Amino acid sequence: MQSAAKAYGTVAQQTASPRELEAQLLLRAASRLQSVHDDWDSKRSALDHALLFNRKLWTVFLTSATNTDNPLPAEVRQNIANIGIFVLNHTLNVMGNPQPERLRSLININRQLAAGLSGRA
Repeated sequence: MQSAAKAYGTVAQQTASPRELEAQLLLRAASRLQSVHDDWDSKRSALDHALLFNRKLWTVFLTSATNTDNPLPAEVRQNIANIGIFVLNHTLNVMGNPQPERLRSLININRQLAAGLSGRA
């Protein structure tokens, strides 16, 4: 969990808003997963690290979304929590049966949310 928190802190110093920070971290996680997907045979060993980074990031999002102090509307927090639960469950499935095509949904979720957070959706 420390590496995700450290990455979060490092990027936070370079960005103007929490939304942009979250978008950058989602894109970083997507990029790591995409790299493994695109060169599966030679980068298969990096899968666990890419999944771990993504899982830690989504654990932070999920924890934040379910915190009663979170100022977002309940419906938005519930949507984030639902996506987070899907991501964590799918990650476990990928770990149990690793195949490059199974990374696509995680990559797409991260990219789509990053685009929305950056106002590019």
